[in-house]
Amino acid sequence: MKEETFVNKVLQGKGVSSGIAIGKVYLLERGRIHVEKYSVREDQIEREVAKFQNAIKSAVKEMSSIKDAILDDDVRRHAFIIDAHMLMLQDQYFLKEVVDTIKAKKANAEWALDIVVSKFSSSFEKVEDPYLRERGRDLDYVYQRLLRIMVNKEAPGIYDKSVRGKGIIVAHDLSPADTIQINLDRTSGFVTDVGGRTSHTSIVARALEIPAVVGLGNITAIVKDNDTVIIDGDEGKVIVNPTRDVQKEYLVRQTRLNAQRKEFLRLGKLKAETQDGFKVRVAANIELLAEMDIVERYGAEGVGLYRTEYIYLSSKTLPTEMDHYHIYRKLAENRAVKYTTIRTLDIGGDKFASSIEVAKEINPAMGLRAIRLCIKEIELFKAQLRGILRASAHGPLKILFPMISGMEEVKKAKAVLRECMAELEQERVPFDEHIRIGIMVEVPSTCMITDLLAGEVDFFSIGTNDLIQYALAIDRVNEYVSYLYEPLHPAVLRMIKKTVEDAHAHNIEVAICGEMAGEPLYVPILLGLELDELSMNAYSIPRVKKIIRGLRHSYCKSLVTEILAKDSPKESELLVRKEMVRLFPDDFEHIAGE
Repeated sequence: MKEETFVNKVLQGKGVSSGIAIGKVYLLERGRIHVEKYSVREDQIEREVAKFQNAIKSAVKEMSSIKDAILDDDVRRHAFIIDAHMLMLQDQYFLKEVVDTIKAKKANAEWALDIVVSKFSSSFEKVEDPYLRERGRDLDYVYQRLLRIMVNKEAPGIYDKSVRGKGIIVAHDLSPADTIQINLDRTSGFVTDVGGRTSHTSIVARALEIPAVVGLGNITAIVKDNDTVIIDGDEGKVIVNPTRDVQKEYLVRQTRLNAQRKEFLRLGKLKAETQDGFKVRVAANIELLAEMDIVERYGAEGVGLYRTEYIYLSSKTLPTEMDHYHIYRKLAENRAVKYTTIRTLDIGGDKFASSIEVAKEINPAMGLRAIRLCIKEIELFKAQLRGILRASAHGPLKILFPMISGMEEVKKAKAVLRECMAELEQERVPFDEHIRIGIMVEVPSTCMITDLLAGEVDFFSIGTNDLIQYALAIDRVNEYVSYLYEPLHPAVLRMIKKTVEDAHAHNIEVAICGEMAGEPLYVPILLGLELDELSMNAYSIPRVKKIIRGLRHSYCKSLVTEILAKDSPKESELLVRKEMVRLFPDDFEHIAGE
């Protein structure tokens, strides 16, 4: 029972969908299902198998009904998430594992399901990439749905209770299926105790353009039905029971942001060009085919980074050449963008179930992963490369090799690629013989020899997330040292500068595809360093284009010269912040006092 009533209580979470919403709380309370564990007799085994199989059929039927009930075209675009969950439910490897566990352990169906899902989930938990780690949550949503069916416990619906006006959904967590069922006429936003920016639920929230804040910890224990809350999806704040004055302040901001959003969508279609004529390509980073709709809508010229790890992690068997081909062909055939850059596998062999034998490593982040694993496991590598090459006959694709640390790796990777080309030629399979090849610049050793590497490849792509992490010897997700993660550290800026200069001396282009590329604050620095392409989350593109179009390249170069002369990253950050507040007061007013 929540007896205490808070006034103007501010909670800090992660803003995952831009905008401001004000409304009454609709508290969606769903406890996790407790799994009863018990052994069954031999003559009860088939009963448990049937219980599990019937639950699968019911879950597929439920999800099909959810999908069929979607009326809004914008929402329907994201029904692929429901399809992904249905594919999980029908995965033969998964089904066989549960049935075999019931039989081998003589366990009840719920317990067997729990054992198998725990084992599968561990594959995702090992992954460093937050987007891929969040895919484990999709498995958990499927697991909870099956458990509810098996114990015959119906989940409360999103709109089972009456809330005055447009409500704010407050929940411990929301599944993508929940989010897709949100009625936009009755809902102005949602907040949750858990979750991250890269969850499918957050992706859907951004696509539907409803404000959302996640990772609040315990908001479900603080609010009650019909409390008033304000969501600030940009700053990740939630205010419980705000006073009238606070509400008025946020209503003014809401009006301004709504006007700004319309302006951003218009800007997304414009060229990314400074006032004095310096042009830069703005591209998108994506993980799923279905995100291409968003890429087009927000004005990306191309796909600067297509991450392929999910292709491996979403299946318990290694993808075949034809699995790769069918996915990449759809990318190649999409005429909404001018090109798609496909990054080859960028995780370690310990992250997915396969016949690959990988020893346990003390520090897997710097162990046998990415290009190192691919060069060791040639057949794994060739399946992907042949898939990309086959697809390249259907449209403009580029190949990007990750985690290159030296010349030998580049030469070996290219040799495998040439071997694939020769095989396809012999088999008379068409492919783009002039497909462009690039490398990720994300290891300090690579930066030191970019003058040599530039002669071996067609382009560079700087991965600032890892480059900053490795260069400064800090783990950016470690709360004790995350304060040292400084994009404007002089060492980082000098490495980027050297990479660009060496590339341009050899007439090849340089892209940047880390988080730094999509941060509006750093746009003048990246322009001053003369990057050729900025690749980012598609939702960041309009705002970044607005900043580009409001700057002069000559100014950006002068600012970079001034920043490079400083030895303190904090001083550099402060200078850039002050400059951006001066140049774009409407866009950066919230950082003026920082």
